[in-house]
Amino acid sequence: MTTTWRHLPAPAREIAVSAVEAVAAAQERDAKAYDEAVARLATAERAGLVLGAVVRLLLEESHPDGLDGDDVRGVLERSVRSAAEWRPDVDPHVLLVLLAGALGVYDPDGDESPPGPPALAAHAPLLVADLLTATRRPLDGYLTAAFAEIARAERQD
Repeated sequence: MTTTWRHLPAPAREIAVSAVEAVAAAQERDAKAYDEAVARLATAERAGLVLGAVVRLLLEESHPDGLDGDDVRGVLERSVRSAAEWRPDVDPHVLLVLLAGALGVYDPDGDESPPGPPALAAHAPLLVADLLTATRRPLDGYLTAAFAEIARAERQD
């Protein structure tokens, strides 16, 4: 992709801007800014698809040899611990669903209590913020790559 996400249509830009703001708020542990950005993410159509792609890209980069059960458990534990320091409402099950979904192994039919879009939107930036700590790179590049992958997949369908 020769352009960044900033040149995408307005709905895609809204997802990206809200995601950037939510992740930045999570990194700064700013609850008010986080809640505002998450509220916008929760109403943005396809935000989950974009954030799921970002999570997958971050997992692939931070685990270039692949992930096993211990790796997933480590990511989950670290993310929960980090988020719980400032978000007492963090739900480990929702973070696990996000991880499994990004890896393509989540089956909502097998989940007795699948989280809804608001819960997913409230937790995805927490996971992204934690994963960004390992890569030490800005979110923009991952968002651009995620949008490019989604566009490529849609052209192939």
